[in-house]
Amino acid sequence: MVSVDQAVIARLEKDGHKFEVLVDPEIAQKIKNGENIEISGALAIDNIFKDSKKGDTAAEENIKKVFGTVDVLAVAKHIIQHGEIQLTTDQRHKMTEAKRKQIVTAIARNAINPQTKAPHPPARIEAAMLEARVHVDPFKPVDAQIKDVLEALRALLPIRFENIKLGVKIPAQFAPKAYGIVKSFGNLLREEWMDDGSWMGSIEMPAGMQTEFYDKINAMTKGNVETKILK
Repeated sequence: MVSVDQAVIARLEKDGHKFEVLVDPEIAQKIKNGENIEISGALAIDNIFKDSKKGDTAAEENIKKVFGTVDVLAVAKHIIQHGEIQLTTDQRHKMTEAKRKQIVTAIARNAINPQTKAPHPPARIEAAMLEARVHVDPFKPVDAQIKDVLEALRALLPIRFENIKLGVKIPAQFAPKAYGIVKSFGNLLREEWMDDGSWMGSIEMPAGMQTEFYDKINAMTKGNVETKILK
């Protein structure tokens, strides 16, 4: 449960009445985005207010009339899902920067420079977003913002989302552990355990993840691995 000092106001005006609850901004936003989270974890106080700054609670008859129940958790959930979450400037800045980092990570893992077929480093993507003055919505899911961000970046960077297929061969002494790394990066298209204990297969993954894949598979096998990009 968030402390009152760290909580923000979630507010809903309905049928001429104003209702407020004090909430953890991050948990409340996850609930607003549809994540299945216990509502009690978002509340600083189990109370429905008319004006939380003054400490004025909402009249029970008004709560019942508008929401059809006086159950605090049910009413609070409705307020969070359908109302507005009031953030301080500092809170909004922190949430915006956190969402920006998530967008950068998502693009870096999935996009490449189509001219070189190489991934764009996260720092380059972030710099381009700043140069393009990309607006980041702290409340909007990453997936819902990617398309608009890519459109803005294309004015500055050659970039597109693309999958690649890699062929991989791992010697017997590293195969059991390295196999798990290979599977974690994408969809296995083909695999075969050889008589000598080595492993061969092919995998499809987002093109932007190749550098990370090579780093991890080379570290696990001490460089004793064969890879090639498949057509």
